[in-house]
Amino acid sequence: MFGYEFANPEYFWLLLVLVPMIIWYIFKEKQSHADMKFSSIRVFKLMKRGNRIWLRHLLFVARVFAIVFLVFALARPQSSSSWQTYNSEGIDIMLALDISGSMLARDFTPDRLEAAKEVATKFILERPQDRIGLVVFSGESFTQSPLTTDQAVLVNVMKDIESGMIEDGTAIGLGLANAVNRLKDSKAKSKVVILLTDGINNRGAIAPMTAAELAKTFGIRVYTIGVGSLGEAPYPVQTPFGVQLQRMPVEIDEDILTQIADMTGGKYFRATDNKKLEQIYKEIDQLEKSKVEVKHFSRKNEHFFYFALIGALLLILEALGRYTLLRKIP
Repeated sequence: MFGYEFANPEYFWLLLVLVPMIIWYIFKEKQSHADMKFSSIRVFKLMKRGNRIWLRHLLFVARVFAIVFLVFALARPQSSSSWQTYNSEGIDIMLALDISGSMLARDFTPDRLEAAKEVATKFILERPQDRIGLVVFSGESFTQSPLTTDQAVLVNVMKDIESGMIEDGTAIGLGLANAVNRLKDSKAKSKVVILLTDGINNRGAIAPMTAAELAKTFGIRVYTIGVGSLGEAPYPVQTPFGVQLQRMPVEIDEDILTQIADMTGGKYFRATDNKKLEQIYKEIDQLEKSKVEVKHFSRKNEHFFYFALIGALLLILEALGRYTLLRKIP
């Protein structure tokens, strides 16, 4: 009705009140004319009726429409909302992010983990047509977000990631296997995993190369990123005097990360700063685009305020007319 949907359509039953109101008004109008006896009414036929005779009915009309608009306001008219399915060009991407304790090293600003989150967030926002998901790993691995086109949800999930959420360690194979599991049933022609880590695989029941073979089997390209400066880096270490920074050697298993990338048709990058990660975006942009079915939900917008405002204005106009211009003298 009128292009709106109504959240509380049951209030329309209140409009039935108008039926007895109108009947009573008509009946009252017929009974309100006084009877007077005259020998002839010829002289009255020559008299013109004033406009106020007809205008007084507008008061009742205004009241009726005021009730109608107020009932519409109670029914809460809303803009039409529905799921719309359309096709969009894009690829499916899973981000596998290392959140082990070593990701708190301060060779990045403010640390490796926050820098990786910032770059990943920028990456997500720059690819609105792609379905992107998120897997985190340290000693274990779990899925933070499945594949989605909802950038806002994914960005909020990314903000909540912290080191220490799960058991410490570096289970690269487990993290990659988890990401592959999320992509294996994808219908997209291009499926990509971007794996960021700063260490050597030392935990997990799945070896990194075993996970890489799984990725290759399902046609998933893996881009691996070794995060960390060259040489030594300041790591936060708990001491009897509190947390202090100690310079320690940066150890990244670049051979394994390179083998994973080569086996799956990807590429290995050594990220010594945030700008280095831009190379990954260029590589992904060169991938073949594939059609992805996207469901878009349009939000409901409330419009009851305008109906309530019109109803209130009509009531005010009706009251002003009744006690001023169209006032009746008993």
